[in-house]
Amino acid sequence: MKSKLSLLLLALIFSGVVYSQDDISEWREENRTGISAETGLLKSWPENGPTLLWANEELSGGHSSPSFGNNSIYITGIDGADDILYALSMDGKLLWQKVMGRAWNQGYPDSRSTPTVQGKYVYTCSGLGDLSCFDGTNGDIIWQYKGSTENKGTYGKWGIAESLLIDGDKIYYTPGGPETMTIALNKKTGEIIWRSPSINDDPGYASPILVNHNGAKMLINAATTYVYGVDVENGDILWKVKYEAEAVWGKHIVCVTPIYKDGMVYSSIGYNAGGMMVKIAEDGKSAEMVWSDKVLDIHNGGAVTIDGYIYGSNWLNNKTGNWCCIDWNTGEKKWEEKWKCKGSIIAAEGLLYIYDEKDGFAGLVKPSPEKFDLISSFQVTQGKMGPYWAHPVIHNGVLYLRHTNALMAYDIKAK
Repeated sequence: MKSKLSLLLLALIFSGVVYSQDDISEWREENRTGISAETGLLKSWPENGPTLLWANEELSGGHSSPSFGNNSIYITGIDGADDILYALSMDGKLLWQKVMGRAWNQGYPDSRSTPTVQGKYVYTCSGLGDLSCFDGTNGDIIWQYKGSTENKGTYGKWGIAESLLIDGDKIYYTPGGPETMTIALNKKTGEIIWRSPSINDDPGYASPILVNHNGAKMLINAATTYVYGVDVENGDILWKVKYEAEAVWGKHIVCVTPIYKDGMVYSSIGYNAGGMMVKIAEDGKSAEMVWSDKVLDIHNGGAVTIDGYIYGSNWLNNKTGNWCCIDWNTGEKKWEEKWKCKGSIIAAEGLLYIYDEKDGFAGLVKPSPEKFDLISSFQVTQGKMGPYWAHPVIHNGVLYLRHTNALMAYDIKAK
């Protein structure tokens, strides 16, 4: 197990993805790639799915994924005008809950930001951009800061969906708007360290990544008009690349965390706007688009890249989409397959885990540029009505799937 984990970490380092030794649990781990370091997992599932260890159906509505620390599970939900941070025991029982900020109050208000955990501290972002730091052992508030309000930040049609990013003593957030694009705060106090210049763009619904580009650390994020890079030392905007496709409904609706590898950045826009690959200059101070693609226009389910190919699902309309594979280097379509509906995707131990957003089917898929190769599948039946938008998470041999108010834990350890 150690050797496999070491190989994954080396791969992340040499690809330029920043790896932290600080035991961070966050959105789409490891390092926001969606590719888990977990090993010793089942290579196929029983006909009715892996063993359900427990289900908690008493959460409030949300689309966030769980994160972990302090022998606890942290996840968010909405209660009236407030977004709530829940702490659960490892067997799914409620330990405590705390208000983490103001919820988004218009369309699709359910919470969507995944907590970020480091040591005993839990960092959260509400639907209106209120940032909080909690003591994860008891729920005490360490600091709170109205990240969007205090920086004249702007909102898309569905508020804020960003999961906070930790970098050493800093934590990053994206208010967007006329004053600044990205800010860095002291993670211990919530005090501002720097504000980047504005690029006159609204924040997307994506979360940033941290990369090492030719020896320099850089934050990369996707907004509604641009993909952009930030110098984490001082907040300078290093580069920005505009989406080639026309925006729908006035603005692009960007929900997908960018993927970085070997100086290249992939970003997908959804809603028939497609995706694009950006190449960053050697000095990190400029970038340009090298290809665009109209096949894999991801809605909100994320993507993973394995062995030179990108996997995810596309948007045909709000009710359906297909599963796709495209070439990392060229954007060429390898295949497009209908299976249930579009949805979210992660990977572990060389296999893809997909989660259909319409009816809650989870699938185990062998990645291949030749075909969609489904190994096993089962249906999640818990949770109230609504889309299955939360991304899957694997932690200590357990697959966690959420549906609105319900969180389920499945044993996927190989026996």
